Amino acid sequence: MSAQRLETIGRHIRLSTQYKNEPARAEYRFTLENGALTNEQRDFYEKNGFIVIRNLVTPEALERFRKRFQDVCTGKVETFGMTIMKDIAIAKSEFADGEKAITKIQDFTLDDELFKYCCLPEIIQYVESFTGPNIMAMHTMLINKPPDPGTQTSRHPLHQDLYYFPFRPADRIVCAWTAMEHIHRGNGCLVVLPGTHKGELIEHGYPKWEGGVNKMYHGIQKFDPNAERIHLEMWTGDTVFFHPLLIHGSGTNRTEGFRKAISCHYADSGCEYVDCGDVQDLISKEVTAIFRKRTGVEDARFEDVWRVKSRLVKGERINL
Repeated sequence: MSAQRLETIGRHIRLSTQYKNEPARAEYRFTLENGALTNEQRDFYEKNGFIVIRNLVTPEALERFRKRFQDVCTGKVETFGMTIMKDIAIAKSEFADGEKAITKIQDFTLDDELFKYCCLPEIIQYVESFTGPNIMAMHTMLINKPPDPGTQTSRHPLHQDLYYFPFRPADRIVCAWTAMEHIHRGNGCLVVLPGTHKGELIEHGYPKWEGGVNKMYHGIQKFDPNAERIHLEMWTGDTVFFHPLLIHGSGTNRTEGFRKAISCHYADSGCEYVDCGDVQDLISKEVTAIFRKRTGVEDARFEDVWRVKSRLVKGERINL
């Protein structure tokens, strides 16, 4: 094991054992008191909008999800309710079949095997620090970022996840994103703009990239190009929790392998559906149009899409 890796683990252990008995501070807005996060970790999230917990998910659990992903790709299991995505640049290339053709599975909440990720106790103990005890799984993804074919379509533009969600308040929503292998700048790790969770929802749209952009990979249209960026290098099982207004994205995969991560967006079931307004008009129309085509429900609304694909994880289902 490298010295850098040992230092990272040591730092996590130190952070996890400090300040356990300190009282909660009145100014906490983005986190709740349930004992999972130390006050130092809460301070970090309050300031930056994200927190990485090292070695949270076991390799054995991740291997189960990897195997399920392979079974989905090869047609061994039903994909009812799932959204199967392919990169526009490789859909017609040599990566024609199976695991190499599918770059992302979304909406796996109805698949009991993959849904186990959403219910992992080691993740839920931290989720409760952001959502409270009544927890809904709202949006799920298993990402299989492909080697970039030279078009840079494997990158994901900077965006805010709240742009995709018609429910509020934002502070009671959190994403858990787990590395299924070593993820670094070479294979397209997450990049975050710390502190941007304190801002507003910004206008999004399709970037005007020469190589093209994958469906629904919207990005923010205006941001400070000189803003601080942090690249999150993560190892197998490391999990980052982040706020839905945090500006983030990912770079191109410049390696020959497919890099995998699995994630779930959680929300307090007491959140409420809202009228999104103009800033979310484009994405709400796109998502609803796809839903209507799949289901034949012509009068479906944006919130109806989320009602169907969300699932209770813990506690009581209140509004969502």
